[in-house]
Amino acid sequence: MSFAIPALFITDVLQNIPQVADYIRILPELVLSVFGMLIMVLDPLLDRPNEKDKSQRSSAKTLGMVALLGSLCALAATYIQAHSPGEAFSHMVRVDHFSVFFHVVILGIVVLSILASFEYMETQGIRAGEYYGLILMGAAGMCLMTSAVELVLIFIALEISSIATYILAGFLRRDPRSSEASLKYFLLGSFATAFFLYGVALMFGATGSTTISAIHTSLHQPGGYVPTLAYVAVALMFVGLGFKVGAAPFHVWTPDVYEGAPSPVVGLMSTGPKAATFAVLLRIIFEAGVPGTFWLVWMAAVLSMTLGNLGALKQTSIKRMLAYSSIAHAGYLLVAFASAPAEGIPSAMFYTAAYAAMNVGAFAIISHIAGYGERYTSIDDYAGLGRREPFLAAILTVFLLSLIGIPATGGFFAKFYVFSAALQANLVGLTILGVINSAIASYYYLRVVVVMYMKEPQGEPVPLTPLPTGVSLVLVLSMAITLYLGILPGAVLNYAQSSVSNLIRWP
Repeated sequence: MSFAIPALFITDVLQNIPQVADYIRILPELVLSVFGMLIMVLDPLLDRPNEKDKSQRSSAKTLGMVALLGSLCALAATYIQAHSPGEAFSHMVRVDHFSVFFHVVILGIVVLSILASFEYMETQGIRAGEYYGLILMGAAGMCLMTSAVELVLIFIALEISSIATYILAGFLRRDPRSSEASLKYFLLGSFATAFFLYGVALMFGATGSTTISAIHTSLHQPGGYVPTLAYVAVALMFVGLGFKVGAAPFHVWTPDVYEGAPSPVVGLMSTGPKAATFAVLLRIIFEAGVPGTFWLVWMAAVLSMTLGNLGALKQTSIKRMLAYSSIAHAGYLLVAFASAPAEGIPSAMFYTAAYAAMNVGAFAIISHIAGYGERYTSIDDYAGLGRREPFLAAILTVFLLSLIGIPATGGFFAKFYVFSAALQANLVGLTILGVINSAIASYYYLRVVVVMYMKEPQGEPVPLTPLPTGVSLVLVLSMAITLYLGILPGAVLNYAQSSVSNLIRWP
């Protein structure tokens, strides 16, 4: 309360000045950019981390603390931004309940990812300046994607986010798998970005504008005529965004990139960029009201759920298993996109928040157990974990049960709201396919639980170090959010429902 009163007073004063009001509406992005540049300036002034000299590892932790402070300041800036709703920079940016929701989700992911990286950067002996700087710069792009309402600006923000994650995926420079992951992600990602940009160009040709509100007006003229070019533009943009969220059939990069990238980076890239991209999809599909999206979304949802779950069944690496799992969850989320706006938008937003909490927590545990060089990523490496580390095993079990959709976890209500929205839109077949796929998924999630509690390790067990403070905080916060969303989901869902009017403002 003591912070809220002066913050609101300052906001009320400053937003009466038009130029300042514009910058308040991108304040979180400015904060993230400033702290990202500050880290890059500080990095050469600190000692390079050295695996043999532990006294020099403090530089990595110092830069991590600066990055953590930056992400927390960005969260505070989001609070200030939320009290200055409206458009900025010639109707290119809009601050509303929708954008604020995704800002909080993305920045929460960034905070947890940075906390999970403290120990990782020390044990891997990696230069931390570029790492934390790229996380903050990428987060700035993700946040801007959620509030941008102009397609060219969305493309720029998408590239800022993508370039950062391309580099982060290859940060284990001594590991060929990491280099392969980065190169594959970059090449396929660049190809997908070209589809999106070409779709933007064709949409401009069809409507004469790249602003979402103007596109809606142009495509909903009296008479109902929609140029053929607009349908082609939508298909191309969907291909580009479908790659970014790992939806089938644009998912081929996901298993290899997840396996080769550093585990804390996978926790970030499997949630943050996806949340931002789903926000863009929500704006394009529901706010712009572009035609021809229903069957594209329907087919992508079915393929993602089915191929993701079937692919996960035969995996022996837990990172590859969760990679295919993320493809399946993209499919569940797309079910909401095929539903009516009033139910589909809030259920998609709630699902994004719930999935972020449990997935970041799961990869924090994987990062801790994998050890130096990410040697221990096989599912069999988790044998006996329930006896050796009951705390870790219990929390990982909660996350896995939430990914299944067991009651009292966030994953349960996430799937419940998505499938309820589909039923209210009379998508009975799609709902049945979703439920069947959820049942299939329970097998490979429970297999990990069985290995942890009912199987003894073959040979020498995986060496485990004491749980660091940063990872402990990540696990406690992630589990608290997962359980909160599973027991008291009303507040988050109500806020998400209030965002419907921000997107659907036309008849």
